[in-house]
Amino acid sequence: MKSTKLFLHKLTNWEYWPYQVLYTPVYFQYLYYVFRTRSFFFFNASNPTIKNGGFFMESKKEIYDLIPQEYYPKTLLFKAKEDIEIVNKLLTEKEIKFPLIAKPDIGLRGTAVKKIDNLKELEKYIKQANFDFLIQDLIPYENEIGLFYVKLPNSDKGLLTGIVSKEFLILKGNGINTIRELLLQDPRFELQIPVLEKEFSEIIDTILETNKSINLVPYGNHCRGTKFVDASHKITPKMTESFNEICSKIEGFHFGRMDIMYSNYSDLEQGRNFQIVEINGAISEPTHMYDPKHSLLYGWKELTRHFHYMYLISKENRKKGAKYLTFKEGVTEFKNHHKHYDRILEF
Repeated sequence: MKSTKLFLHKLTNWEYWPYQVLYTPVYFQYLYYVFRTRSFFFFNASNPTIKNGGFFMESKKEIYDLIPQEYYPKTLLFKAKEDIEIVNKLLTEKEIKFPLIAKPDIGLRGTAVKKIDNLKELEKYIKQANFDFLIQDLIPYENEIGLFYVKLPNSDKGLLTGIVSKEFLILKGNGINTIRELLLQDPRFELQIPVLEKEFSEIIDTILETNKSINLVPYGNHCRGTKFVDASHKITPKMTESFNEICSKIEGFHFGRMDIMYSNYSDLEQGRNFQIVEINGAISEPTHMYDPKHSLLYGWKELTRHFHYMYLISKENRKKGAKYLTFKEGVTEFKNHHKHYDRILEF
């Protein structure tokens, strides 16, 4: 009965549909652009300074290195299976303290991103991680959005084409129900129980005190239970001006979504009191489309609109000297992506 309920929830809410189905109109659009550019991997030129334009196998650390340090948290890169003593020594030197965030350098939609509270948990993460990983300061702001930025190469200014606000998987206790029972009250949260059972095995069946809140997934990823809400109406001329100035300092960045944690919209509009969680390039989705209030037709419109921007940007960057991947290079990168995908899933 429970499995049927969750199946129907996923079936009747298109935000859960497999991307192979959701992207049907984009496939035809893509083939048309392949014909126009004579390249299967034209998107490589969308962000010339980011590997593969940010479509696959891009290093988060290499992207952070393009961003002025003031705009993102202190970040360290470590090789897979690094010695815990070396890691701890560098954390001390760089004054990165617990709790902190650990995540793969080449990511997969939030998989293997974890909040680490102590050295024991960090040691466990390192032993389990069969991939290069990053360790970051925990960003001190509570709110998170995804801000989509588009800048045509021949334009002086870019556009903010959408904002997605993120509602985390936060539970509020009533002194009666256990954490598991509270999760069962929302299908979006219930879908996360198999993962949360492993991460919170010691507390998931304990009663949450009255008015006590707990954030079980402190990073805004859709596949980890975060609700996406369209906040594009919050875009103002001043915010666009502020982020044009900020993005002009990020060399070669023309197309993508900045995941941002911030204090309040007033400061964010002025370009203050925020940090960039990460920048997603050519693979970026206009995630404001996943707001449950939007129709599938709206989602298709936003997907095709942004894919068209990427095509225009790639074509213009090509004229300026950016290269498209050859078919052989693209296939090799695609295979590498799937190998890495399997390693992340092992986590």
